[in-house]
Amino acid sequence: MATEDKNRATAAAILPLVGGAANVSSIAHCMTRLRLGLHDRSLVDDEALKAVPAVLGVVEDDTYQIVLGPGTVARVTPEFERLVEEGRDSAPAEPASGTPAPVSAEELAAQGAAIRAQRKAKNATPFKLFLRRIANIFVPLIPALIGCGIIAGLNGLLVNLGWLPSVTPALAAMASGFMALIAVFVGYNTAKEFGGTPILGGAVAAIIVFPGVANIDAFGQTLAPGQGGVLGALGAAVLAVYVEKWCRRWVPEALDVLVTPTLTVLVSGLVTIFGLMFVAGEVSSAIGTFADWLLSTGGAGAGFLLGGFFLPLVMLGLHQALIPIHTTLIEQQGFTVLLPILAMAGAGQVGAAAAVYLRLPRNESIRKTIKSALPAGLLGVGEPLIYGVSLPLGRPFVTACVGGAFGGGFVGLFNQLGDSVGSTAIGPSGWALFPLLDGNHGLGTTVAIYAGGLLVGYVAGFAATYFFGFSPSLLEEFNVSQQPAQSPDSASASAEPTTTPTGHPGAPASASEDRDSGGSDDPTAKEPAGV
Repeated sequence: MATEDKNRATAAAILPLVGGAANVSSIAHCMTRLRLGLHDRSLVDDEALKAVPAVLGVVEDDTYQIVLGPGTVARVTPEFERLVEEGRDSAPAEPASGTPAPVSAEELAAQGAAIRAQRKAKNATPFKLFLRRIANIFVPLIPALIGCGIIAGLNGLLVNLGWLPSVTPALAAMASGFMALIAVFVGYNTAKEFGGTPILGGAVAAIIVFPGVANIDAFGQTLAPGQGGVLGALGAAVLAVYVEKWCRRWVPEALDVLVTPTLTVLVSGLVTIFGLMFVAGEVSSAIGTFADWLLSTGGAGAGFLLGGFFLPLVMLGLHQALIPIHTTLIEQQGFTVLLPILAMAGAGQVGAAAAVYLRLPRNESIRKTIKSALPAGLLGVGEPLIYGVSLPLGRPFVTACVGGAFGGGFVGLFNQLGDSVGSTAIGPSGWALFPLLDGNHGLGTTVAIYAGGLLVGYVAGFAATYFFGFSPSLLEEFNVSQQPAQSPDSASASAEPTTTPTGHPGAPASASEDRDSGGSDDPTAKEPAGV
């Protein structure tokens, strides 16, 4: 009961700071963030939101995103939805009231407009919008992938130890059931995302996993159940959406309920069976073959590049393109060899944060942020450290990438030597990835290699940041006390306006007072994979 009260209190604290119930147009959440559609961005009080204890930070993208962390966001969102409904029911025609007035509403509105314009110019490209849609299809599947992946790991451990032989078949069924039908869920989400009827997308995608396709020949080959996997399901569902929309343009309304679903499944199904399954199967096989080749021949170099460039990919939003690749590898091989390497970016981030902590002994605000955010960083939730520490400071973000590169190179080297290290699910990273690890040389070897990679990432990120992460001017700017000054003169000397943009070495010292300073103003900030 106390937990429910706490979650409701958090939701109640957030609601007036985003303009009240009347200002909320849509509510959703992902692994770590409460995502809100807002009618009027100028009604939001960013600084007050950051001061709410449960809020780790705010990020503005296509929606206004409040970072609450894994677990918390899933509990706060339903309470927030209930409060919004209650607010709308009690005063449906009234604008949001009681919201603390911003210091300058006109300036805040102008800032919001400028941020939106800059963000749209940089991020609203067709390619990035397409990647965002792809992410929206696969992100809802992550909880099931994690749960089934952990059960699969537990089952493998019990089988290797010879324990509970009467239980392991049941665990195997639990772990494999979702993966056997993942194409159906992908088809359902794809149709929903692209504006079609979700169940029709699932129905067409179900053809791919139907055992009876083994009796069908296409392109001179006998089809196999599951051929084409999630890529085939995605393509089939997108096709179904277009066929459905085409039908609705000419089918009479009286016949729509009979004709449209029939033609949608018939046309899309035939194309899927006699085209998409074969093509998508070839593409899926090529992805698996390329991943194996990349890490077996150039593992250390490939791992160095993947680990080093992952954080910039996240900031550009391009990491979303990897989600279907991860899922395809899990579907084919039982694990993705890319995720443990990419997770090293988080290790570099942790090492960099520890170095910042030591290099800024006088800045109580940043040190407090690091102490509160470091446990989440160790578990793979990197947003507080990225948006509250490394990105506003500038150089430490680059040196964190260096740490990720060395950690990725370490794991990639062992892949090159024949010890594959993979994850049975996507989403977690850091220490949270240990229960999902799998490989080709036993769990002990796999865990040891991954742990070694984390250690290398921590050390490299720490060393690069400690020795190269601060210029003399940056140290002079930030290594100052953030405690209240004793006099007006000293206060003016130690404090700067918080409206100066952050994210570069010349950011003002007071910008670090917020736990997520700089992150909410970054128009390209995206959610890291594995968060």
